[in-house]
Amino acid sequence: MASDRGVEGWWNTMRILEIRETAVPIRSAMRNAVFDFSEMTTSVVAVITDRLRDGRRVVGFAFNATGRYACGEPMRTRFIPRLLAAAPDTLLDADGIIDPERCLAVMSKREKPGGDAERAIPIGTIETALWDAAAKARGLPLHALLARRYGPGTPGGKVFCYVGGGWYLPGQTLDDVRNEMKRHRDAGYVMIKTKVGGLPLAEDRERIAAVVEVAGAGSNVAVDANGAFDRDRAFAYAEMLAPFGLRWFEEPAPPLDFALYAEICARYPHPIGSAENLYSPQDVANLIRFGGLRPDRDILQVDPPQAYGLATFARIVAMAEAAGFSRAQIFPHGGNLMSLACVGGLGLGGCEAYPGVFGPFAGYTDDARVEDGWMRLPDLPGIGFEGQSALYAVMRELAPEAASGM
Repeated sequence: MASDRGVEGWWNTMRILEIRETAVPIRSAMRNAVFDFSEMTTSVVAVITDRLRDGRRVVGFAFNATGRYACGEPMRTRFIPRLLAAAPDTLLDADGIIDPERCLAVMSKREKPGGDAERAIPIGTIETALWDAAAKARGLPLHALLARRYGPGTPGGKVFCYVGGGWYLPGQTLDDVRNEMKRHRDAGYVMIKTKVGGLPLAEDRERIAAVVEVAGAGSNVAVDANGAFDRDRAFAYAEMLAPFGLRWFEEPAPPLDFALYAEICARYPHPIGSAENLYSPQDVANLIRFGGLRPDRDILQVDPPQAYGLATFARIVAMAEAAGFSRAQIFPHGGNLMSLACVGGLGLGGCEAYPGVFGPFAGYTDDARVEDGWMRLPDLPGIGFEGQSALYAVMRELAPEAASGM
């Protein structure tokens, strides 16, 4: 009997033909309180399938967000070969479509417990690309597929979006900071996040005061220390920041120093944000259990493709809810379309944006607009990279099949 693979429709089962990865430099001179991005790279992944939809080859794309280097070696030597060696039917759901959760289980075989960061990012990036392919095969935006699978979705099709800025740049003045924040406000953002810890405390206080002045209130401002502070400096900044009444104080300590987090939470009355540098449900559970986080106010910021992918991220959200956190307190790290799909599909607190930084890897579709702090979800099938022209050009170079039915 002749095979009908590649024919448009729902009657044929879906197969992975090939998975490709390439490393792309970020090329940025920015720095935070800990490091600069001059050497930063990211892995771009393409999952090529045998499915056609609307006359085009279904190809799933993802990248491993920003702040972590490209991780192609474990993809190429372990995780991609495991998927390609698996019996194709074992990777499918009841509709004959690739099931990212089943693929996750296959990629995770023969992996020793612990040391999650070494594999969470490469596995999570591939898993996210599989979600892109699965949503495209159904002709659905990924946020709609995630809402169907994990719920509850986002009524009205809009999500809250804040802007990240205030990076430390050579020769930067206080007026430069004010002008940057004014541009963000003029672009429609209500909430602004700025870096902290890259200057002496007194100078940072002046920067924060300037940002609050532009934003209109401390509740419209968050600060991010990127895990830079030891105990004494964390306490000094907590004391300095408290009178501002900020929306949150992000990563005041190294991400795994749960004891120090517990001390900071006991001293600092306003919300603390953390978890973007945690890569497993167990690490996030430990932060909640031992880090003193307060379910009535603190913020969780896991990065989905860097934490085993979207299915695991959904498990983390459910675990946080069981611990007393609301979904409104979860703001995934990333500032990209992958995190946006999670916010829209799982009904989370909001997403972040990084306009003008990280080259093509930051931001949303070319027609995305923020109005009074809210952004409409894209209606493109899959994650929606096709609507982000500069990034899609990078992805299409890796997988030219995506632009045709070949």
